[in-house]
Amino acid sequence: MNRILAIGDIHGCRISLDTMLEYIQPTEGDLIVTLGDYVDRGPDSRGVIERLLELKKNHQFIHLMGNHEIQMIRALQAPHHMERFLSGLCGGKDTLANYGGSFDGIPEEHWEFITSAELYHETDSHILVHAGVDPHLAVNAQDSETYYYKRFYEAEPHDSGKTVVCGHTIQGDLPTNLGHSVCLDTCAYGGGWLTCLDTTSGKYWQTNEQGRSRESDIESLLK
Repeated sequence: MNRILAIGDIHGCRISLDTMLEYIQPTEGDLIVTLGDYVDRGPDSRGVIERLLELKKNHQFIHLMGNHEIQMIRALQAPHHMERFLSGLCGGKDTLANYGGSFDGIPEEHWEFITSAELYHETDSHILVHAGVDPHLAVNAQDSETYYYKRFYEAEPHDSGKTVVCGHTIQGDLPTNLGHSVCLDTCAYGGGWLTCLDTTSGKYWQTNEQGRSRESDIESLLK
């Protein structure tokens, strides 16, 4: 069976991403779904997007919109959004530094990647999204802010019966598995790990900025 590989928040961690792709060895038959937050906070947001664009050329690849991408887009729409993007809270200065210090340095191909991100991806058994979903609304009927900003500690079983896989809310060194919901944000940029879950088998892999790697099974983390 081909794998569906969900990769959590990357946040500019190119070494972690490169190590992960080398570790999991995705094939042309695998589907890779990145859960958003490619930019900000980490050392190489530009490099992350370049690597994902390369991956897209030869693999089945879907990238989802994270709150950091939407904040980056909105920064050009209103001054208060720009202020937030450039604040220490968001980490946008780190991203712009990768592009020569301004939005003008961002290549068109990178902007296309950022603005074309999808809101969610749904399979027969899973809902993949950046932050989360309202458990009592159909996946395609959500308020868009829910896709970007819902916190995992509010997670409840979705009415569809499908397992929700998300990022956005930092969990520590290990992903969290509530059975009905799984969170893969393990703080790659902050000395933690980048996490990838195969939703078809339950196996997960982790890599970090020191080039280390490890793996286990998500069922072992069931709470």
